[in-house]
Amino acid sequence: MRKYFGTDGIRRIANTELTPNLVYKVAKAGACVLSKHTDHTPTILIGRDTRISGSLIESAMTAGFLSYGANVKLLGVIPTPAVAYLTRKLKADASVVISASHNTYEFNGVKYFSNKGMKIDDAIEEEIEEIMDSDQIDGMNAPHDKIGVSELREDLIDEYANHLIENFKTSIGASKKEDFIVGIDTANGATYKVAEKIFSELGIQYVIINNHPNGVNINENCGSTHLEQIKKFVVEHRLSLGVAYDGDGDRCLLIDEQGNEINGDKVLAICSKYMKEKGTLKKDTVVATVMSNLGLKKYCKENGLQECQTKVGDRYVLEEMLKNGYNLGGEQSGHIIFLDYNPTGDGILTSLMVIQILLEKNVSASKLCSIISIYPQVLINAKVASNKKHDYEHDETIQQKIHELENEFADNGRVLIRPSGTEPLVRVMIEGEDKEYIKTKAEELVNFIEEKLK
Repeated sequence: MRKYFGTDGIRRIANTELTPNLVYKVAKAGACVLSKHTDHTPTILIGRDTRISGSLIESAMTAGFLSYGANVKLLGVIPTPAVAYLTRKLKADASVVISASHNTYEFNGVKYFSNKGMKIDDAIEEEIEEIMDSDQIDGMNAPHDKIGVSELREDLIDEYANHLIENFKTSIGASKKEDFIVGIDTANGATYKVAEKIFSELGIQYVIINNHPNGVNINENCGSTHLEQIKKFVVEHRLSLGVAYDGDGDRCLLIDEQGNEINGDKVLAICSKYMKEKGTLKKDTVVATVMSNLGLKKYCKENGLQECQTKVGDRYVLEEMLKNGYNLGGEQSGHIIFLDYNPTGDGILTSLMVIQILLEKNVSASKLCSIISIYPQVLINAKVASNKKHDYEHDETIQQKIHELENEFADNGRVLIRPSGTEPLVRVMIEGEDKEYIKTKAEELVNFIEEKLK
């Protein structure tokens, strides 16, 4: 089991658990592992979101890279998918995103990307951890004349913006309607500036909220994890669509004109149907995770598509896509990967894809979503100590409770229990026809797990 890295990099409370000293070691060890096969001075990109701790973590990260002898380009506040795109475009040796994604401001994190703009795999993370905890870390210092240099390149975000604008200006431009207006919630996060630039350049009418970050209001009752505000905003202002990004901009959830959520499963259904019609959906396959709704599975079966499931985490979705040549995949939470554009989840790209489809088909968002029926699904977290979140797997009484529920919902539902990869939680998900009943059953199991593992 990895000591520092979870399913989405390292994520901890900044300046107490994620200390500058720890980040410094992560940088030195990462530079060593990721650049050991190069024959030149490595260049590493660093981007961050709007958290107050971002500059602190960025400084420690930069110091670690420079001390090892790597050069650094500081991208400033920028969405995660933009960093992934720029890593490939600039042919950088690696990149890092400093963000805790959807978590509140006191958390921060470190996500590594390879020279291909993809999250590094588990084996590389394990190798980085080995170096971090070894005696060699202190001696990994560049000679005096080989110390790295840093360069501020906040202007590079325009390269990412132009990439999306160029890909959608023809299709969206040809279908624009004066009465089509989008509400945008940037979660006071990394998309707060670039989303406006892209929507403006594409001529999409929009109204934007939660785009005034102050370092501590990122994801605060807003964005993709708190949809109440954007739902109300869309209905009150009679908007055509609502778009909610998360703190680092790699995921997107949407709201139809009636105020209903359009989650990642619905987005996958909408986009797979459109791509199949256009002949661009490779192997007629959608890649999703075990958390995806039964409704997506039934949709795929009824429409001649194959649904391929992976374990939770967009990195595993991407691995499956690359392994078998698929080009559409994602998670219910809104990480959607369009591999023909970018090898990572991209919130702004996802919203543009849905807007393009809405405009081209000239239908309402609610009508567009009617192609898929979603089963009620309840997800409740059992709060446990970090060192105990895997213990439920070996506790006989907890396993017995889980098996009883699995048998009960075997015919028309589902039970899924898993430890969080980033937080001290055991996630309990139950799917079935009666939402109140499955909620009661989930709460009972959560209470049981918390009591047994306290």
